[in-house]
Amino acid sequence: MEEKSSRSIKKTIQFSYVLIISLMILPTIYSFSVSRTYTNRYDKIITNVSKANRLNQMVKIEISNEIWDIVAGKKLFSEGKQYEIIQNIRNGIEEMAVSTELRQNRQYLEVSSRALLTLEKYVNILGDQIKTSAPVAENEIILEEVRGVASLIYDILQDFIVAEIESAAKTNDNIKKSFSFLSLIQILITAIVIGIALFTLTSVSEKIRKPIMRLEVLSSEIAEGNLEARAVKPFVKELDNLTLNLNIMAEKIRDLIDENIREQQNFQKAQMKALQAQITPHFLYNTFDTIIWLAETKRTDEVIEITRAFSNFFRISLSKGHEWITVEQEIEHIKSYLTIQKIRYRDILDFSISVEEDMKELSVLKLILQPLVENAIYHGIKNKRGRGILEVNAKKKNNRLYFSVADNGIGMTEEKIKSIYKELESKPDTEILKNVYGLFNVQKRLELYYNESIELLIESEYGSGTVVSFNVPAEMNHV
Repeated sequence: MEEKSSRSIKKTIQFSYVLIISLMILPTIYSFSVSRTYTNRYDKIITNVSKANRLNQMVKIEISNEIWDIVAGKKLFSEGKQYEIIQNIRNGIEEMAVSTELRQNRQYLEVSSRALLTLEKYVNILGDQIKTSAPVAENEIILEEVRGVASLIYDILQDFIVAEIESAAKTNDNIKKSFSFLSLIQILITAIVIGIALFTLTSVSEKIRKPIMRLEVLSSEIAEGNLEARAVKPFVKELDNLTLNLNIMAEKIRDLIDENIREQQNFQKAQMKALQAQITPHFLYNTFDTIIWLAETKRTDEVIEITRAFSNFFRISLSKGHEWITVEQEIEHIKSYLTIQKIRYRDILDFSISVEEDMKELSVLKLILQPLVENAIYHGIKNKRGRGILEVNAKKKNNRLYFSVADNGIGMTEEKIKSIYKELESKPDTEILKNVYGLFNVQKRLELYYNESIELLIESEYGSGTVVSFNVPAEMNHV
């Protein structure tokens, strides 16, 4: 009897171990399968979102800039890279279409491909017009069409990015459900193990239950937006890969969000440059008209003076592509601008410029005074009777640079000042800024490049003039 009992116990123990091993294999296979499936899915989604972001920059900036350079005459149509950019965009869309699993998401890519064909058609039309020496106005119409289609493709790709991110969120929900189901399996295994032997509970359940709980906590924190959360490697073979992949996933999502933030900042800077460029053509046309008028009236000295000021104005404006120049250069830029305007408005404009010597070599963001000076002339001095006086002052105090532009123009009422402040603070669309786009341009560029909140201070009294001032940190290392 004792031998039978012994064998029976032995068989029971053997059966118990076989049962435990069998049960343990199931969650291991399940964990590995879930890990591989969702990791591959996440990799595809993240890769697609990253590609879509890069394509958006090509669509929004590169193709528009390339066509603009051609229309503006900066390069020949045959020298442009417009077709190369379009082909790169098309290749990227095709690659994303292959790796995108959802039919609905692929539809966004199909629509963007059709829109890209339309974009290419307009580029072809532009090429034909340039070959036939079509008027610049017609080329500009095609340029606007190109920009419109590019904006449409940008919006479609943004919708695709949102759809892919939503797919990532759904995948994350599936991971949580899978982990919950896996936890239930482990609980059942633990119950069976408890019934078989106490030592099985302590030796098996603790090694598996705790890592899974950690992964559940990790997935919950990621779902709640804590992308800094990481799971400690459990040193359980079937869970190590899953933990590592979840950690990598959290890091990739964080990097992707950081990249998106940087791209948005760059996009905002590009918007500011585009807004700044809107001012230049009007000034250009008016100045050339003045030069022609002076030349026709044989006023040679003034032609030389305004041409020299005009050349210096654009030399500093371009600054070899640099965004930072010295205070002395910025003041010289304003002096050139005012010299041109004084020749144009000789009977109504006088100006003075005061700058402290010890700040001339410090660096400052370029073209921050010209929009303020232009506002003072066109919205202040030109709207009053008699001679206008404009004063530009720059001084340094407590490691900050203080600038002000004052005029004795028509001035503004308190209601008008409040309206301007409200419009600037509401962060409006630059296309509907009306008469404050110069102020908005300066304030937005200052905040973007100095990375701090910088306020334009407006002091004005109706009938007595206006003073616009601001201050920025003294910079030493940009020029």
